[in-house]
Amino acid sequence: MALRDVLLSVAQTPHRLRRRALVTWTPAQELNEVRDRSGARMARRLEWYDLVGLGVGGMLGAGVFVTTGRVARDTAGPAVFVSYVVAGVSALLSSFCYAEFAVRVPVAGGAFSYLRVTFGEFVGFFGGANILMEYVLSNAAVARSFTDYLASTCGVTEPNAWRVEVEAIAKGYNALDFPAVALILLLTVCLCYSTKESSTLNMVLTAFHLLFFAFIIVASFWNGSARNMVTPGGLAPYGVRGVLDGAAVVYFSYIGYDSASTMAEEIRDPARALPVGIAGSVLIVSALYCLMSVALCVMLPYTEITESAPFSSAFRDKAGWRWASNVVGAGASIGIVASLLVAMLGQARYLCVIARARLVPAWLAKVHPSTGTPMNATIFLGLCTASIALFTELQIVFEMISIGTLLAFYLVANALIYHRYAKLGATRPLHVLLFLLLLTLSSIGFSLSRRIDGKWRWGMALFGAMSVAVVAIFHCTAQQGATRPPSEWTVPLMPWPAAASVFLNVFLMTTLKVRSFQRFGIWSLVITIFYVCYGVHSTYTAEENEIVNAMIHDANADILS
Repeated sequence: MALRDVLLSVAQTPHRLRRRALVTWTPAQELNEVRDRSGARMARRLEWYDLVGLGVGGMLGAGVFVTTGRVARDTAGPAVFVSYVVAGVSALLSSFCYAEFAVRVPVAGGAFSYLRVTFGEFVGFFGGANILMEYVLSNAAVARSFTDYLASTCGVTEPNAWRVEVEAIAKGYNALDFPAVALILLLTVCLCYSTKESSTLNMVLTAFHLLFFAFIIVASFWNGSARNMVTPGGLAPYGVRGVLDGAAVVYFSYIGYDSASTMAEEIRDPARALPVGIAGSVLIVSALYCLMSVALCVMLPYTEITESAPFSSAFRDKAGWRWASNVVGAGASIGIVASLLVAMLGQARYLCVIARARLVPAWLAKVHPSTGTPMNATIFLGLCTASIALFTELQIVFEMISIGTLLAFYLVANALIYHRYAKLGATRPLHVLLFLLLLTLSSIGFSLSRRIDGKWRWGMALFGAMSVAVVAIFHCTAQQGATRPPSEWTVPLMPWPAAASVFLNVFLMTTLKVRSFQRFGIWSLVITIFYVCYGVHSTYTAEENEIVNAMIHDANADILS
């Protein structure tokens, strides 16, 4: 591109932003002309049980083996199972919103596609880029945790025994994790080969993983003591605040159901399979998370839980079952592989669809004609994930995890309300936007009141009542969306489930540490700059070219006629 063209594009940036930032696409356009930009189409080879397996496999290994021990020891105490209940309820409500959108827009873009058809290009890109960041970071964290459990399987107790420490690199980034890199690269090759075979591999791994879960739960209750749940500091030694703070941290464990929604293009019967797969997997996993967290805290007092491979350590040090410690390490390793497999499936499809929208280079959107997989996106993100897993310690990664997921789920819940009432129904858009603004503000007021000492209970009561009143008034005054075919699944009792999802996501976001918001702010600035400097110009230029080509085609047709 010539310097003159670059300068012209820069000068036209405000105009192009006005033209592109709020432009929306219809579900029909997403399903046809936008999807055709990938060339070959993804093969529809998955059934509803594949989706349940992908959802369960994607969530199980990530949370219970990576965050449970840390949250139980430092944040929530033995009441960590309550943290999982809170996070599970929020995830279930969000999964309902995802399921309805996935049925209406069965493409691989997940939150990006749902937000783009509702609020426009920039909001879609902002939400999609945030959850994509969450995928890459959480996958890096899960891969490094795999090294801990694999070492534990072989009887190695030193956390960094299988990592290479380099003194010349800054602390926190100097423990090089080559087993994690090898795992990520191996799974990248598998995912490039076939989605159906990857799903079959996940089903096998998940079946073994569930057997290990059953063993851990039974053995923990057999060898543990209920007294450990209340000593030394009681069930909730860090108080209600600690339990809720823990819920925000463990929330990233539920990102796996979002991966299931990104498989919508590869499902044979999306209308039936997506609601069952997305919501059903959340319910199953929530129950297992609660049982596993109780099992860990029954085994030993929360103050003695180790940071590295806590389940293996509990069996080795307290139960005296060294052989069981090795078995648990092997089971955790298998579960982590399944979780990583599904999450890497999801992240590649996010990037593929963002590339279809021309917001990142178009070569990332290509689907390989013989394998039916987004090979370029899979390889690119596999290399990014491996790079982070090689250098970055878990604690640094954890500080960025959850906030992007919570924000994306918050935006999707807002989008469902707006789509149902403003785009499909007869309610005026301004009325719906005002409701969403008041709901968000009252949710923020409730959440911040909890953090203020003194008369915080009055503030919580006031803003909580205000949130309920706002939803009730909107429910009574707004007109429901247009009627839909009987085959389409919809969220019942709207707008209450989506409004509750908005409230809970805001609430959980306010429990995160300041450093999480600082790093999130930096990432959001990077996203915005990238969109202004590249995305808006790429989509604007592509639109102009399409208009010109359409005019030439019409002119040629007139001449021939």
